[in-house]
Amino acid sequence: MTTSHIRPRPTSNLPVIANFDSAHLTIGAGVAIFHLATSRVVVCYHSKEKYWFLPKGRRDAGEDSGTGAEREGFEESGYRNRLLPIPLRHRQPQAHNSDAAVSSFAKEPIWTQLMPLTRSTQYMLFWYIAETLPPEIEQSLSEKSNQANGAYMAPLSYPETMTLAERIDLDKMLAPVRHENTGVNEEEALFESHLLSIDEAQRKLSGTIMADVVRSGWEQIQTRMELEQNSRPS
Repeated sequence: MTTSHIRPRPTSNLPVIANFDSAHLTIGAGVAIFHLATSRVVVCYHSKEKYWFLPKGRRDAGEDSGTGAEREGFEESGYRNRLLPIPLRHRQPQAHNSDAAVSSFAKEPIWTQLMPLTRSTQYMLFWYIAETLPPEIEQSLSEKSNQANGAYMAPLSYPETMTLAERIDLDKMLAPVRHENTGVNEEEALFESHLLSIDEAQRKLSGTIMADVVRSGWEQIQTRMELEQNSRPS
């Protein structure tokens, strides 16, 4: 992958102190959806305003941010997806008094943005890494959605014991299914979505934090693949 066009990696801002009550804070989530088998990522295009972006939006009331990212990813791009555990560094503790084995991989946000929404309201946006769904799960969710008059169906989590190599072996098609007319309003009806190479996606998103969501997400996916390969018995 060539990277001569890519800007220097962005750095985190200094910590800030700010307070917002519920009437002045909007929480959203976005997602980079990777198709692992072909090393591509979903990028959206606004056909009227002429710009490229990763799918994102406000989470619903009572909805977990990660689940909201998956749902928004589907609504804005048409691709069903699920969060992908990756070996990223983060500052969240492991659950106390848990019998579950500690995993080397996590589904935490890879970037978080704070942006003014209006003169008096703040937007907090979490960016996640996800993957397209295996064909059998895709088909099952589509059937359930059709039986429920098109209602969104959230996928089960990525299996804890499945390696990325095993996951890629499940893909029996060159490209994942893209559903039409998944947007929930007139604005989203203007969105197009495309499966792009990692390099092209970064070019389209250049100058935004979304370019590094793609770059860092892909690097973490590659790192996980290497870790799993090295841990296999010789």
